[in-house]
Amino acid sequence: MKIRSVKLREAHKNSDGVSSFCCVLWDLQAEHIITSSSSDRSICIHDALLPSNTPKTLDHHRDGVTALALSPNSTCLASGSVDHSVKLYKFPGGEFQTNITRFTLPIRVLAFNKSGSMLAAAGDDEGIKLINTIDGSIARVLKGHRGSVTGLAFDPNSEYMASIDSIGSVIFWELHSGKTLHLLKSIAPDIGSDLSIMNVLSWSPDGETLAVPGLKNDVVMYDRDTAEKLFSLRGDHVQPICFLSWSPNGKYMATSSLDRQVLIWDVDHRQDIDRQKFQDGICCMAWKPSGNALAVIDVMGRYGVWESTVPSSMTSPTENVPGLQSKNTNGLLLFDEEDQEISGSGSLSDLNEDNFGESEPPNRKRLRKQSAYDDSLDDENNDDFGLFPKVESRKRVSHVKKESLENRNDGLKNLAIHARSKMQEAFQPGVTPVQPGKRRFLCYNMLGSITTMEQDGYSRIEIDFHDTGRGPRVPSMTDYFGFTMASLNENGSVFANPCKGEKNLSTLMYRSFSSWATNSEWSMRFEDEEVKAVALGTSWVAAITSLNFLRIFTVGGLQRYVLSLDGPVVTAAGFKDELVIVTHASECLLSNDQMLEFRVFNILEGAQPHKGRLPITPGSHLSWLGFSEEGQLSSYDSKGVLRVFAKEFGGSWLPLFSGTKEKKPEENYWIVGLNASKLFCIVCKSPDLYPQVEWLIVMPKPILSLLDFSFPLASSDLGAESLEKEFILNSMHLSQIQKRIEEMVVAGQDSTLLDDEAFNIEVALDRCILRLIASCCNSDKLMRATELVKLLTMEKSVRGAIKLVTALKLPNLAERFNTILEARLIKETSEPTAPPHSDINSNINKNLNSKNSGGRPESIVQSSSSKLVPENAPSKTSPSSESNRDSEPFTSLPSPPLTSPLFIKKGKLPEKEKVLKGKVRQNQNIIKEHMEVKKGDVKEGDEQQIQFHRPTNPFAKTSNNQDKTSLFDSIKKKKIDNAVKT
Repeated sequence: MKIRSVKLREAHKNSDGVSSFCCVLWDLQAEHIITSSSSDRSICIHDALLPSNTPKTLDHHRDGVTALALSPNSTCLASGSVDHSVKLYKFPGGEFQTNITRFTLPIRVLAFNKSGSMLAAAGDDEGIKLINTIDGSIARVLKGHRGSVTGLAFDPNSEYMASIDSIGSVIFWELHSGKTLHLLKSIAPDIGSDLSIMNVLSWSPDGETLAVPGLKNDVVMYDRDTAEKLFSLRGDHVQPICFLSWSPNGKYMATSSLDRQVLIWDVDHRQDIDRQKFQDGICCMAWKPSGNALAVIDVMGRYGVWESTVPSSMTSPTENVPGLQSKNTNGLLLFDEEDQEISGSGSLSDLNEDNFGESEPPNRKRLRKQSAYDDSLDDENNDDFGLFPKVESRKRVSHVKKESLENRNDGLKNLAIHARSKMQEAFQPGVTPVQPGKRRFLCYNMLGSITTMEQDGYSRIEIDFHDTGRGPRVPSMTDYFGFTMASLNENGSVFANPCKGEKNLSTLMYRSFSSWATNSEWSMRFEDEEVKAVALGTSWVAAITSLNFLRIFTVGGLQRYVLSLDGPVVTAAGFKDELVIVTHASECLLSNDQMLEFRVFNILEGAQPHKGRLPITPGSHLSWLGFSEEGQLSSYDSKGVLRVFAKEFGGSWLPLFSGTKEKKPEENYWIVGLNASKLFCIVCKSPDLYPQVEWLIVMPKPILSLLDFSFPLASSDLGAESLEKEFILNSMHLSQIQKRIEEMVVAGQDSTLLDDEAFNIEVALDRCILRLIASCCNSDKLMRATELVKLLTMEKSVRGAIKLVTALKLPNLAERFNTILEARLIKETSEPTAPPHSDINSNINKNLNSKNSGGRPESIVQSSSSKLVPENAPSKTSPSSESNRDSEPFTSLPSPPLTSPLFIKKGKLPEKEKVLKGKVRQNQNIIKEHMEVKKGDVKEGDEQQIQFHRPTNPFAKTSNNQDKTSLFDSIKKKKIDNAVKT
């Protein structure tokens, strides 16, 4: 879709740079555009035909102008201000007429009815004033809102009025009686104290539906008579909608959002047909009464006209405009210069005014006497001058409309698919949108960034590493292909662009950073197939295309695999040998929720270890996908929820962070990456959703912010939410390290560093549990405290818990804790008394089989009598081992999977435990005898290669402290001492 830039020109100065609410209006003849700003007390009337001409200004308010309204016949202009007054002017001349009413607090919204005989005004005050524009009297005050009223709309049939407040509640009013027909609570966003945006609503030109901003960044349509929800318009707005406007014929709608986008909707098909991105948020819009154009104004006071808003191939927005006219077609003839002029003696202009145009309210009797419609008004003086049409036939009218509504609902069923949200388009993580004349990121991750800027038809690409020590210095390059996405790792970078040129080709290019070859750069072209996402790994390059193909290349450019995916791609990311791809599993649900699926591929092994649905917050879309620095799969959605994939419970996604709870209202988070304990992001000032790349080479880059993880826990009756979060995070971190240690042990790698890290986390976890136990005791949650003490891993911690509850004078709980400790000690000390050799021997045999299958000699074999025999014993598994034995080094003995006791009992032991200790020592001696190696069995120099692994409990801290020495540690020490002595 071709982007047409809308040029904005300054209408109101905003010297302090703070966002303000601004208004824009067309007159009936489309000859003038009226603008105002809450930061400027002037009203500007611009010449729509010659916008370069100096506008006419009206400076009668003492403070900023917050609301404008123009009568249907464009003869009267009303304005409301922060100075609490509502003023009327002749239009287009701009002559001041009167202060028609005043409030005690600022005005926020004004609206004329269809005939122009009534003006509704509201704001921060309690109540909506319905003002008779004929004589300036207040016909009625409607009360029912709890927040500031920010939106008013008269029904085109003059039966109802709808209003909305700052907390998102909507009220349907019956004008004839002033009664509340329907109250819809909190159906629109709560705008809080932000004065630069307003909750608005609008009736369709035929008066059948009311459009209201929804809670899911959408527009919700409500039935005129029943106030029931009909359907919604939901597309690519990623933040709440702040303004909406129907086209004159009701076929289209324009919506603006805090994401600074303006979308044009085809209401019949429930889909957006065009869009425009602006530098600042658009706070007000108005369709041109005649022609295909839309006037817009942003929060900084700049206005412009979007020409050809609706594509020329579609119906014009002013074609077949509904001809709804009230019986009273007088307009506002009091100020109509052509039909009737007010006599000089009774002119409103003759009323006394101060320097700012202030005046007293006009004399009602005099106005009534001078009105050309005095007789008709007298006939209906019992009905407030006939301003409120009688609606005794409202139910009958509603019944008559049921048939058309039923037919309409049939059409809605047929178009149900159009009412759903569009499926999310493909995106590349770490990429910012195209901004003409500005730099943008093609990639931004934890390693570095790739930036580009278009100049004179081509772009200049620069690659920078955050840590210059991790990556080489890469010279910039000229981009002749127009790349729009990239991926970066330590070995190289990959670039891709959409289909371009006459042949409709898409290009994929890889650039290596460290290759022995002189020309390691390569590219691929795809005809009628567009690259949608790219990813990099240690030795592979991946591209996912519009044909749902996954194409895998080697870093040298060899086309390795071509796979078909189940659905359209959303995004992809790579880490070492793993590639993750997110695709659409199906169309959006009726609730407008995206249905996404993820797949994890191991490129090196040619396997797919994980596959499943990707969870995202309802009403959101996927914003970022990647891996943590430790290689853990992670995702982040537009609602600010970060999730990581864990292997627990068969593979589950854990919500680690919620941006809605952590961030300030004026901030947005643009995710860069994460590690085991922190989330790395760039904080963007609202409404920006991504960092602005406007710096030169010498200027600093965006600052990375580090955020702590926080589980979205429920509010506990314990009142220790921070401790509970710390407990869950430490437990999860410990579980992850345990998995990594197990994988390293299986792979034969040294896990000493992880072993120490695991012990430190255990200590922190025990400390957290003790604090939770104290909170449970203080809150009389003794059963929960008992559950917590069972999770402690160190004897010292359990004894500390016993001392704690004893000091809190809870003897029963202390006794339970003692019982738990004794049971744990008995269990741990009794484990070695089980047949100790079976597990050891089975593991040794497994180790021997694995060694022999790889051509390595056997070092030790297990005889049928379950005793360890020397290396020169005959082996059934490897006949050739004897010939190779002299040339191979002595193979290290694998560690028996004995579980070391978590607690070592100190001090005086009970008699029962002394007996158990004696049995343990006896078993230790037995094992020691089996583990003896004869002097002649170990060749000279082989002693240095004898190594023993840690026991299977990977979280025991390596230390010389005897309190932390396990059973197998003693055996290992004795074994090494004997070997050294010999």
